Amino acid sequence: MWREFKQFISRGNVFDLAIAVMIGAAFGKIVESLVQDIMIPIVGIVFGGINFEGLTLKVKAEVIEIGKFIQTTVDFLLVAASIFFMIKLFNRLRGGEEQYKVKQTTNLEVLQEIRDLLKEERSEPIQLNGPSQQSPSKSGLKIHIKNKRNVK
Repeated sequence: MWREFKQFISRGNVFDLAIAVMIGAAFGKIVESLVQDIMIPIVGIVFGGINFEGLTLKVKAEVIEIGKFIQTTVDFLLVAASIFFMIKLFNRLRGGEEQYKVKQTTNLEVLQEIRDLLKEERSEPIQLNGPSQQSPSKSGLKIHIKNKRNVK
């Protein structure tokens, strides 16, 4: 058991994952500081110091804190925007800005691909040697095929 643990822990993937977690935590602190110390004060200046956390809605004896939800949503959007812009900056500094390309496929292309796959599947002949034969399918399951012409 000790040998297996040493083998597991000495794999490169474990060390890479540990390093990624540490760098991610440090990067999270940078992003949090950017949002809390720079972006939120700027948003406060632009919108006149509005803080949504005090907004509440009282229904009978229950208090619904709408303001906290709005403030958390604004914080999330600011964090997401700052991460996006930091990644764009790192990519630009690294030497090349990759454009994200999504291949647009039409329904006709998808249907043609399905048709081609079905043609390939049909082109494999099924050979029947006796009244019944078991043959494995592509998924590995055995399919029982009966030849009705030879059964009396």
